[in-house]
Parts: sequence; C-alpha cells; structure tokens
Amino acid sequence: MTGRPTLEAIRRAPKVLLHDHLDGGLRPETIVELARAGGYRELPTHDPEELRVWFAEAADSGSLERYLETFRHTVGVMQSAEALRRVAYECAEDLAADGVVYAEVRYAPEQHTQGGLSLDEVVEAVLAGFAEGEREHGIRIGTLVTAMRHQARSMEIAELAVRHRDAGVVGFDIAGAEAGYPPTRHLDAFEYLQRENAHFTIHAGEAFGLPSIWQAIQWCGADRLGHGVRIVDDITDRDTPHPKLGRLAAYVRDKRIPLEMCPTSNVQTGAAKSIAEHPIGLLRRLYFRVTVNTDNRLMSGTSLSEEFAKLVDAFGYDWDDLQWFTVNAMKSAFIGFDERLEFINGVIKPGFAQLKWTGSRTLP
Repeated sequence: MTGRPTLEAIRRAPKVLLHDHLDGGLRPETIVELARAGGYRELPTHDPEELRVWFAEAADSGSLERYLETFRHTVGVMQSAEALRRVAYECAEDLAADGVVYAEVRYAPEQHTQGGLSLDEVVEAVLAGFAEGEREHGIRIGTLVTAMRHQARSMEIAELAVRHRDAGVVGFDIAGAEAGYPPTRHLDAFEYLQRENAHFTIHAGEAFGLPSIWQAIQWCGADRLGHGVRIVDDITDRDTPHPKLGRLAAYVRDKRIPLEMCPTSNVQTGAAKSIAEHPIGLLRRLYFRVTVNTDNRLMSGTSLSEEFAKLVDAFGYDWDDLQWFTVNAMKSAFIGFDERLEFINGVIKPGFAQLKWTGSRTLP
C-alpha cells in the first residue's frame, strides 16, 4: 500500500456530499453572464477572476453574518427558471467532475421568487437542471428545500418539500443566522414533516452553542445536524486519552445522529480556529457519525476533494479514514435504504479498494 492520499488521487474516489448550498456554488463566469442577461447591476466586478477573489475575501471574515451577505449576489442572478436550471445543471456537472457520486444540494425557494416565479416553479426548474445533469454526468442528486429561519414561511416550505418528494426533493432544512432565531420557532413545520414521514436536517451548533443543538434534536426531532461543530462544548478532557462526554454529546453519539461538518467554511465563519484545530479530529477519534462537506464551494473556494485533502494534511488520514467518512455520509443520506446499500457495496467500497492499492500513482 502506498502513502497518504494525494489530492489527485482523492478526486478519483467515489465521494458523497450531504451539505452543499446551490446558491453557494455558482461559477463566477455564470454569475457574470446571468447578471448581464437578467439586468442585475450590483456585482462588485464583472471580471470572473476578480469576482472569484472577491467572494473568497468577503467570506473569509470570521463572521457567519458577513459570510451570509455574499449570497445577495448569487441569489440576485437566480430569479428565472432558465437561470435556476442552468445553475443546477452546472452544479451537477462540477460535482461529478470532482468524483462525487451522490449529493444532496439545498436551496431556499422563497429567495428565488423576485422575478415572478411561484415556489413550485422554482422547485421544478431546479429539479429539471439536476435531472439533466444526472443524465449527462452519471451523478445522483437529491435536493433539500430550505426555509429561512428569520422568516415565517417554514410550514409553507415544508409542505412544498412533501409535495415534490416523489420528484427528487429528499428533505427539508432551515438555514440562516442562528443567534436569535432558534429552531423551535419552526416547530409546527417539523411536527408536520414528522407526521408525513419526511426527512429533515437543521443548521445548528455552528454560530450558536449547545442550546441550538439540543433544541434541534430534542424539541424538533432533526434527523441530522447541519454543522453541529459546537457539540465539542459538551466534551471535557479533550486533550487526554479518555475525553468525557456530557449527556448531550453522548446522546448524539449513541443515537448516531449525523454531523454535516464543513471544515473550510467553519474556519471562515469562526466556528473553528483552523483546520488543524477543527473538532472533526476529536469527533472522528470518538466515532461520532461525522461527515465531510463543502457548504459553499464558491465562497470557500473549495471542493469535496479539497476538503478531504486538507484533513489528510491536518490529521494524517489514510484511505480507510476517507472511506469511513464517505460511508458515514451514504448511511446518512435521505434516500431509501436499498439505494444507499447499493452505493456503499457497489460503488464506494470497490472504488476505495482500488485506490487503497494504487495510492497516488497515476492510473492508466
């Protein structure tokens, strides 16, 4: 067996992505073209490379609120069915080129109605773009529709998710600034989803601490936690061979509640000091159900392969570790058990088995 996985080799690995925002992954060239076509005049620059740099610098602030401000421009150019379909198709194309075999991509339909589209028309346009990308690039994509936690449309969006779940919407989410907007504000939506046997995840434990995680799980019944970084606040003696888990941390681990962690984004928003100090290292060592994700590929200037490569550099992970993260993600996906099992046994394990023995050598 060869040495540590290289970025080149990681790109060939069959990967699974659970936390990726559609409006956070646009190509800069596409933003410029859609802005011109749609008459959007607020971009800081119309040079694609300068725009790429602007997004990265604006997002690298250490503040979740400042990070979220960058979405004004991407959402601003995603106000027509044609734009939404194109962005979804290109998302599928870019993820497939990075070796992602299954992805769940989320977006907030309520943010894309300024051009006159209904919520259903927004969903249909995105699903059409993903369907085209699936056919042409061999990737499987499920979508999550997101409600903004500072708004009051969560029940409407939950009903939208249920209405389109047989067409490709696999789940529901709430997102946005956490402080002051606890998940319990949307309890009626979560109770409705549970009655409808629908899946949902909740952004929690990123900018806010343990109370948001506790509410997301124990009050709202979340299937997964978006980020969940602050669960480490319930773990003491972290630097010893035997860290001690508080009752909430132990519950999260014992119940195998998936954590959708996004290392680069977490550093940018101040949820972690650095990749090397990211809680993912401790949580992986303690066998929490940790998954690795991109969050916003444009703002973070990243890909899933690059996220894995950073963890390899920071923690010395090998192919077994990367496969462990990937199987965790596939186990935690919101598609049916049979399809998840088929991906694990028919795609992920064989793909990693080959890479374990070829390592960083170039395949013929």
